[in-house]
Amino acid sequence: MHAIAFVTQKGGAGKSTLAACLAVAAQEAGERVFLVDMDPQGSLLSWGQSRDAETPLVDTITPVKLDTALATLAGNGYTLAMIDTAGADTAAAAAAMRAADLCLIPARPTAFDIRATEKTRDALKTLSREYAFILNQCPPGPRSSRAHDGARALELMGGLVTPMIASRVDYQTAAVTGQGVTELNPQGKAAEEMRELWASVKRRLGVRKHGKAARVA
Repeated sequence: MHAIAFVTQKGGAGKSTLAACLAVAAQEAGERVFLVDMDPQGSLLSWGQSRDAETPLVDTITPVKLDTALATLAGNGYTLAMIDTAGADTAAAAAAMRAADLCLIPARPTAFDIRATEKTRDALKTLSREYAFILNQCPPGPRSSRAHDGARALELMGGLVTPMIASRVDYQTAAVTGQGVTELNPQGKAAEEMRELWASVKRRLGVRKHGKAARVA
């Protein structure tokens, strides 16, 4: 089983919505997914409780129980755990960073947001953890100069998964209705972005078709 943690020490970057939508996209691609909400706000747990679909399951886990819980999930046949954390430097965020195979750092394309990710990146480098950035809530339509500059800055800081995620109504609606964007509007632009994002994250994890880990060049 692989574990992915959404981490950033700045709020408002859209971690919970990304985690929910990416989890659904991964599940549709064949993964058996479990969502872990370690954010005291409980946004991901509320999303799970509002779903009509039974999966992916969502639950809260305390930092001290995270490693044991992930081992149990792996033993029960889950192939992917996604961990949502608070936008702050907390014990939960630190535990998630240590436990994850890949940490995803969402950032909006603003100078303040991109600078704020440096603290998270530095913490991950200290822990020797794998990480990548997601440029989130970008202006929709043709790539803006702001998004382009943001993507370049994050690439220089350690790598960026693609595509850039636009600010679209589908993401807001999916968060409220307990859906992924691939469920809400399967043919929409947001759904296309999530499928591409999962493919990019999967390459980062080095997951082969038969579930074996491979190094990514």
